[in-house]
Amino acid sequence: AGIMTPPPGYLAGVRELCDRYGIVFILDEVMSGFGRTGKWFAVEHWDVTPDLITFAKGVNSGYVPLGGVAISGAIAETFATRPYPGGLTYSGHPLACAAAVATINAMEEEDVVGNAARIGSQVIGPGLADIAERHPSVGEVRGLGTFWALELVRDKETREPLVPYNASGAANAPMAEFAAACKASGLWPFVNMNRTHVVPPCTVTEAEAKEGLALLDEALTVADRHTAGG
Repeated sequence: AGIMTPPPGYLAGVRELCDRYGIVFILDEVMSGFGRTGKWFAVEHWDVTPDLITFAKGVNSGYVPLGGVAISGAIAETFATRPYPGGLTYSGHPLACAAAVATINAMEEEDVVGNAARIGSQVIGPGLADIAERHPSVGEVRGLGTFWALELVRDKETREPLVPYNASGAANAPMAEFAAACKASGLWPFVNMNRTHVVPPCTVTEAEAKEGLALLDEALTVADRHTAGG
């Protein structure tokens, strides 16, 4: 949930360790799947194939609750001669599955995944890098596609978080003030401890993304007041 982007070689290393010791490699793509990172699944950025992928939410845009697991051929084969013990009351719900089929078709026809990739590489990524250069409260920017996070800090050198871990009340005032500034300008933020996410819809336009970045830029001046040089 922290939008932690794996460094080059990390997932390949995990895959190798799993193969070496006979461990099933499962990737959770509930938040990062179905176009969010500019690929159908985030794992495609690193050319690694897991044994199972869990997914939900984006598979049908949340119109009807739906989650699932994509299983590799090797694992699926183990159920050729024995039952798969995964059936629940709402398994294979026709309405939820129909919404998924329609959503995937629309995403393909409208190039939603390609749009997320372009907006991320051409607008959000460069825009957040520029914001980080100018704001002392931004300690790190990370992400892909339309899936980004900013770590807010008191000091860029020491990387001290803007607020203490799990802060509340007066200790959380800097983040609370930042969030309030976002809302006052019409930008609805997601904040968690000293982190704020930039996760617009995968269908976001360039103009909309730039508008959101401008509002975020303005709100971060409030966070800057709580930094070592503020």
